Amino acid sequence: MPLLKILFTIILLTALPLTGAHAQYLSPPYQQGEELTFKVKYLFFNAAEAKMIIDDDIHKINGRPTYKIDVYGKTLSIFSLFKVKDNWGTYMDTTKNIPYRSFRHIEEGGYRKHEVIDIDHKAKTATVKEYDRDNKNIKSEKEFIIESGIQDLVSGFYYTRHVDFRLYRKGDILTVKGFFDEKTYNLKLIYEGRETISTKIGDFETIVLSPIMPSNKLFSGENPIKMWITNDKNRIPVKVEADLVVGSLNMEITQVKGLRNR
Repeated sequence: MPLLKILFTIILLTALPLTGAHAQYLSPPYQQGEELTFKVKYLFFNAAEAKMIIDDDIHKINGRPTYKIDVYGKTLSIFSLFKVKDNWGTYMDTTKNIPYRSFRHIEEGGYRKHEVIDIDHKAKTATVKEYDRDNKNIKSEKEFIIESGIQDLVSGFYYTRHVDFRLYRKGDILTVKGFFDEKTYNLKLIYEGRETISTKIGDFETIVLSPIMPSNKLFSGENPIKMWITNDKNRIPVKVEADLVVGSLNMEITQVKGLRNR
């Protein structure tokens, strides 16, 4: 499995939204123009770079204002031989914090995948359109039944930043739900408490989350993934660690731009 695919699997497992009536901060944790840059290390190598960017403009989907959010990933150094260059994204309502459209454009060696998903929360449907290699013509179109308020991979990452973890105690388990790869995922996150860590952009008190993992051949050990989110008004993800069957993968923040709260 290419490293970036592992990375996005980790993001899926650690950042999908919390379902139910979870309290949220009144002050928004992000804004247009925010840009977060991460380096991904595998073993001793700088394996990949990831960027999470909120577009400068507000976009309308079905008459509703949305943030257009892109996540870009590309391999680095010797891993560039795999020629991985991915773009995942969402159009997320600026006030309701739910997605109306998500997309992914994947280039991994000779493999290509172009997909757009339109989410209708009132009708409780997700329409998945897959395009051809050149991203011009629709190859297939499928409709799936979903729950209203469900998130996609990218929007779930940003929704999680709204949650008020002051209401949780160490060891509490939070249920998560999201739609990805034509499936609805029901996962559980353990709130591990708080920890102060050092990063390239400074020292932060952070919230630590760890997903309860199903049995698989990719990750190693009990609770092999941990994610650190700053315990401040910006709630930015600053670190992810994953123990793999072979080695470990670490993602750490290296640069930030356009933060809403200073």
